[in-house]
Amino acid sequence: MGATTGAVWGRAEQQDFRGRVRGTLLGVALGDALGAPVDGLGIDAIREAHGADGVVDPVPAYGRRGAVTHLTQLTLFTVDGLIRAQVRRDTGIWHPPTDLHRAYLRWAATQRDWGPDERRKDDGWLAREEWLYARRDPTRALLLGLADETMGTLEAPKNPGESGPQAAARSAPFGLLVGWEPLLVAQLAVECAAQTHGHPNACLAAGAYAVIVHGLARGESLEGAVQYALALLASRPGHQAVSDALQYALAAARPGSPTPERVAEMSASGTAEGVLAAAVYCALAGEDVRHGLRLAVNHEGPSAPTGAMAGGLLGALYGETALPPAWLAELEGRPTILELADDFAMEMTQGAALHSPSGASPGWLARYPRGT
Repeated sequence: MGATTGAVWGRAEQQDFRGRVRGTLLGVALGDALGAPVDGLGIDAIREAHGADGVVDPVPAYGRRGAVTHLTQLTLFTVDGLIRAQVRRDTGIWHPPTDLHRAYLRWAATQRDWGPDERRKDDGWLAREEWLYARRDPTRALLLGLADETMGTLEAPKNPGESGPQAAARSAPFGLLVGWEPLLVAQLAVECAAQTHGHPNACLAAGAYAVIVHGLARGESLEGAVQYALALLASRPGHQAVSDALQYALAAARPGSPTPERVAEMSASGTAEGVLAAAVYCALAGEDVRHGLRLAVNHEGPSAPTGAMAGGLLGALYGETALPPAWLAELEGRPTILELADDFAMEMTQGAALHSPSGASPGWLARYPRGT
């Protein structure tokens, strides 16, 4: 697997990219946190608990406002894996799915262990963040898929019947590889989805989501990015369910005011393609970031995955400055998210100055060890 390299970044381009990276990761976390308290509830139960408009601002989950779920945790480990893949490339070893799998295994360790193990020197700094060791309702498919060191592949996927949205919901960071061709972005997301969610629809939804984020991170409109993802999907066997869901989302976003019922038409099945379509619909139909995220969590379907995916889209589209400051102030793990986002932006724009086959910054290698 290869990628385009050698891009020259001006200061304004670096700042814009950094803002979109921050926006994407914070957006995922905000949508996840907004949806976490009502995930699994029907719209009537949501309204009974939170009023006629449902959840309009963060409310407590896991003992605090702004708490995130395993979806944000895995998104952060996706970023960590992508940086590590770039660093390991200096060794002549270039297989990003393997580096992502190792990152996901580090996440799986956080779900088993009480806290960081200082003896594991190759874990890097993210795995030493104690707040990530909170177990936030990881699904059975995730835990089974990462229960051993065998990596699922497209030829031999883990959980081949699992079509849930969790793999897609961790895939926004693939779209931030703006120096890569979209086809390669999609392929990487698809291959990494197969490590836990082997159903073709789950894998293709992850690829489509990554390509949409990729378009947004490069300055395209949301509708244009979706149309491009549809064009890429058309060449993939078995794409019809994902393509149909995205086409429906585009058509539904045009007429009339958005409603929870319209979101539920797409998301209530709980499938990856349904949640992806609902997230796209909410990002398109929402008047602003707040409205889009409120739409994404107040409905009959899975609130946290829909919110996380819609947040990733809105954050990539508008950047960090468009996100609600009051919501960000209460967001769990915000300093970690910002630190990781800035590291990713630095790696993608200035990586050659940080490491090369002939040498590397000791500080950078301490943060992102090459490993074996």
